Amino acid sequence: MTPAGRSPESLSLPEVEALAREAHAAQRDKAGRPYAEHLRAVAEGVRRRGGDADQIAAAWLHDSVEDDVLSERWLADAPLSRRTKDIVLALTKRAGEPPEAYAERILATPGARLVKEADLAHNADPARLAVLDATTRARLTAKYATMRALLGLGETPVP
Repeated sequence: MTPAGRSPESLSLPEVEALAREAHAAQRDKAGRPYAEHLRAVAEGVRRRGGDADQIAAAWLHDSVEDDVLSERWLADAPLSRRTKDIVLALTKRAGEPPEAYAERILATPGARLVKEADLAHNADPARLAVLDATTRARLTAKYATMRALLGLGETPVP
């Protein structure tokens, strides 16, 4: 292990970023923007909140399994820390899963709450929401507020 707790064969953060950008290259967000912009914003939000390399790597990959751009098998075999993998899996929503169960899994996984906080902050960014239609904006605003409450994050997201 290296002093940073990363085995020498683990992907570096620039390698994780490149991999995530490539995996999500064809994907767009709800506003039609390249999805990698969201990943970058979440990774930067984690960094600004004091997150470590495992959490920043998980931020880059947080939607990869859920969006089927990388498989759960790929993640299991990937040269990443166990903690990064656990955070990505904790943040991967499961079909039909109630928000309460999703939040419990995040809270039970060391490091995952901070990554989800950064994700929610970017998702709830007023500038990002402003380009959506009123119905979608209202639905998503309520959804993000509910998850923030379940995670004990308070009402106002900090970008």
